[in-house]
Order: sequence, then C-alpha cells, then structure tokens
Amino acid sequence: MVAKISGSGGVQPDGTVKLRDVAKAAGVSQGTASNVFSKPDLVREEVREHVLKVAQEMGYAGPSITGRLLRQGRVNAVGVAAIEPLSYFFEDPWARDLLRHISNICDAQGAGVALVSALSDERVDWNIQSAVVDGFILLCVEGGDRLVEVTRARQLPYVALAIGGDDDSIPAIGVDNVSGARAAAEHLIGLGHRNLAVLATTFGLEGMGPVDEAHVRAAMYSTSRDRALGYWEALEAAGIPIGSVPIYETRETRASTQAMMELMMGAETTPTAILAMSDKVAMWAVEWLFRHGMNVPGDVSIVGFDGVPEAEVATPPLTTMEQPMAEIAQMAVDAALGGKQMTGKRYLETRLVVRETTAPPRA
Repeated sequence: MVAKISGSGGVQPDGTVKLRDVAKAAGVSQGTASNVFSKPDLVREEVREHVLKVAQEMGYAGPSITGRLLRQGRVNAVGVAAIEPLSYFFEDPWARDLLRHISNICDAQGAGVALVSALSDERVDWNIQSAVVDGFILLCVEGGDRLVEVTRARQLPYVALAIGGDDDSIPAIGVDNVSGARAAAEHLIGLGHRNLAVLATTFGLEGMGPVDEAHVRAAMYSTSRDRALGYWEALEAAGIPIGSVPIYETRETRASTQAMMELMMGAETTPTAILAMSDKVAMWAVEWLFRHGMNVPGDVSIVGFDGVPEAEVATPPLTTMEQPMAEIAQMAVDAALGGKQMTGKRYLETRLVVRETTAPPRA
C-alpha cells in the first residue's frame, strides 16, 4: 500500500518525492532516512528495510548524487570543451591523442571526464553552465571567444589549449609553433632541399588554395600563421626567398588536402619536399603521392607537425614535429582540477622525430 502524504512537508505540487517526504511517511527522522541511502551500515536492518520499502512505494529512487556533490563544492571531474561537434574528440588524431592522455591522468586520480560540444551558439551557454565539473579544458579556442566568455562566467578554473590573440588574461598552454616549424624546415633544408612547398592548415579566412604573404599575416588562427612564420625564418636564414615557396591552404580534410596536392604537383615547378602543418594533412598528402605513382621520400620528402600516434605506424612512418602531449595533458588537468585559476601562458617545445618520409633529394 502506497503511503499517503498530506499537509506540510508532503509530496511537492509537481509530484516530486523528496527525502523528507519518505522520512515522514516511514516515521523516521530525515537523518535516519539519509543514512539508509548513504551510510546503510549505521541503520538497523529492520529500519533500513522499512524505509527502503516506503521509498519504493512512493517512487523515490534515492538522493541526487549530483546535488550532493554540488553541495560539497567538488565533483572530481573535468570538462573538455571544443567549438566542434562531439565527433571531433574521436575523429581528429590530435584531439583523440590529447583525450587519451587526459583520460589516463583522470583514471589515475579517480576523476571523471565530461565532453562538452560548444559548436552551437544557441547551446553553448547551457552546455557549459549545466556541465557537472570542477573545471574546464578548452580545445580549439582560436575563434572561440564566445566559449571563453561563457566559461569565464561559470567562475570555475579553466585553461585553453592554444596560444593565440592578444588577450593575456586567458590562461593557456601550448607549443612554440614558430620554433617548431623552423626546426621542421631546417631539417629539410639540411638534407639539401631547396625546392619546397607548404601544405597549410586553415588560416581562418574564406576560401582555400594558394595564398600569399599578406593572407598569412592576416590570419585569424595564430597556429597556422606562426607555423608559416617559422618556416619563413628557416628559409630566410638559408637564403631561400619565401616567395619562391608556395603555400596551399587546406580545410584540413582529405578532399581539400588532395585537391591542393593536385594544384601543387600540377604546377610548372614541383617541390622535392613538403612542409605539412599537421600530421593528418601530411598523411593525406603521402596517400595522394602513392596513388599517383610517386615515392616518398624518393621523389618527395614530407614532414608533418603534431606527433600523433598514427604518424608512427603510417606507411612509411612519418617524420614530424612532436608535441609533448603527456605534459600538456598533465598541466591541463592540474589546472582544471587544482581548484585555483591558472594565470598567464605556458609555452612548451616540440621535438623533431625523424622517421622514413624525409631523405636528401635525388641528384
């Protein structure tokens, strides 16, 4: 028989049953009823069974874990947010590798991870405000001013995994893209290459295809701009005019990358080496070269950027500038879960990993 509750302290007008309603119906204190669900060993068996029976009859499933955690002021979970669809976390090699490291660190600490998509402007406020987390790690925040604004309003610790723009108030962790790109270009130049081309990630402006210096310097996305600047530093030091090295902007998809390869390799002068601004773009370029009967690195050398796990097992294994992903993830988790807002920007160095896609040009 279902207990009937009436008067003060009864079932709420919307039909919601609360713990105090169960306690009153069972004839016990609210503290005892609370112990039945949270510390059952402190309650006599017959009382515990009676309270649970009453709760079941009333349709009460137990106290809200979320509410309890929020009242404690800590939920032991980190939110990972991006201005991308949720599929980005699983499809993009860089994001997938980063998430793997973040997950391993959180597992070791007994913490949880919540993925938050901020792709939709209409949903970004709700998605950030409703996430039950202690802090946020923001991915791809270049062009994501709204994401930063909404996250700040939540007043929880957060850190951005990109260093761009002039707002030094945004706490950020990233790599030195200029020095990393310079090292990539120096590697190819050191092998004897003088005829190079660049496969670029998006600069954040409209269109794709061959771009000039003005387009690069006007970029919305500092990652692509800084990698181009790093390439140029190495070219200028080697006496190679930067205007002689064409830059082909992709949309970071297989189709756009291979369309740019058609243009690059169909030009009057074709490169003996390619500087790719990401590993996935580099691997798509190698795929195109193989399909068109060219050898890597025999006909064309190529160096990527990021150091994703797929680069090591690619055919052939890809030479790349490796980001210290484990260190980035550890710093990000510490910042998001540490309870105190990180300040300033932290730059980490990349590392050249030479594999099998680079060699001296053929005589």
